[in-house]
Amino acid sequence: MRLQAFIAFLMVSVSVAAAESSPETTSSSEQPSARGKSAPTPDSGFIPPAEQGVISHQDMAYVSNGHAQQKLDLYLPSAGKNIPLIIWIHGGGWMNGDKVKGVPIDYVDEGYAVASLNYRLSNVAKFPAQLEDVKAAVRWLRANAKQYDIDPDRIGAWGASAGGHLAALLGTTGDVEDFDVGENLNVSSRVQAVVDYFGPTDFLQMDEHRLPASESHDKADSPESRLIGGAIQDNKDKVKRTNPITYVSEGDAPFLIVHGDADPIVPHHQSQLLETALKEAEVPVSFYTVKGGQHGRFNDLKVVELTKAFFTKHLKPVGYWALN
Repeated sequence: MRLQAFIAFLMVSVSVAAAESSPETTSSSEQPSARGKSAPTPDSGFIPPAEQGVISHQDMAYVSNGHAQQKLDLYLPSAGKNIPLIIWIHGGGWMNGDKVKGVPIDYVDEGYAVASLNYRLSNVAKFPAQLEDVKAAVRWLRANAKQYDIDPDRIGAWGASAGGHLAALLGTTGDVEDFDVGENLNVSSRVQAVVDYFGPTDFLQMDEHRLPASESHDKADSPESRLIGGAIQDNKDKVKRTNPITYVSEGDAPFLIVHGDADPIVPHHQSQLLETALKEAEVPVSFYTVKGGQHGRFNDLKVVELTKAFFTKHLKPVGYWALN
């Protein structure tokens, strides 16, 4: 599967299930799928194939004696040293989803290691459990980097929708010690690059900017309310703690943000808010708007190019190619 075809697959439909630098903003028109036809959606139960030249480690616990959801899969090139790592965080409204779906495994061919995480969902634990988990996974991967020939200083986070929210939090909370709990506390949970595909960034502003006839995020049973354990408008302090824009500060990881301006689930305005906050903090950010793009239901080859170029710039996967 070629990289362009994979991202077309990923972007055809990333669902949140139950309801859900160039600092300049740019736009695009809809373009044909890389394969010229619709690919399966991540919710179809797609499991990455065992591709030639890919070493796969499945269901590795990143928390000792932890919950069944605190596991990751790791995909490695068959050769190479000091390999940069991309961490994929699945979406699903923090309510469902799985690490086997939507994995960008083709990036292994581009000279990266790829880790795909599960994390405790909101029916198991409320926020900040999800952020604590992805941070624990980063620390575990960094602590074990030598064993897997990973460069601990070149780690990127990438997620879509709820996964984009958690990836953004990884990028903005590297200096917030409160969320680092458990094991491997002698290593950092910081990441060096973030790709955020249409993740929520300020829950309290979602309804104000949602499209007509779309679902309310203020309801007590919305994915956002379930994440924090109560209606978001009645729990503003909890919401503030959950919002990535709360933590934006100078020195955060560089960001690539991608969002469709016709998204019926996460308003496009959410990404505008994050871009503004990052610019004000002088954090490198590129924001790409897909004209007419919905909640992942767009096929735009510019997204492929931007994502690949962003990771190349900030994670520099040159060592692998030098050895092959």
